[in-house]
Amino acid sequence: MTLITCKIITLSGSLNCMKIYDLKGYTLVLDKVVFVSAVFTADHEEGKQFNVRLVGDLLKFKFPTHEEAVLARQLLIKAIKEAN
Repeated sequence: MTLITCKIITLSGSLNCMKIYDLKGYTLVLDKVVFVSAVFTADHEEGKQFNVRLVGDLLKFKFPTHEEAVLARQLLIKAIKEAN
């Protein structure tokens, strides 16, 4: 997991700063996150999971233990709050 970073993107001569967060191989654009679910047991007892709904997509993040899932979710929520 990576804390908030800022990438400068040039679109038609203008500069935009996108606040991003890396989680399990995904780079999330924080202003595109619309919902983060609670931590729950994944299907077929495959560890713990929480879901992140983005504008137009749903990502499912699975972790071996409840504690790891809760920590990852808390850090994501913190990053979203700091990005706003």
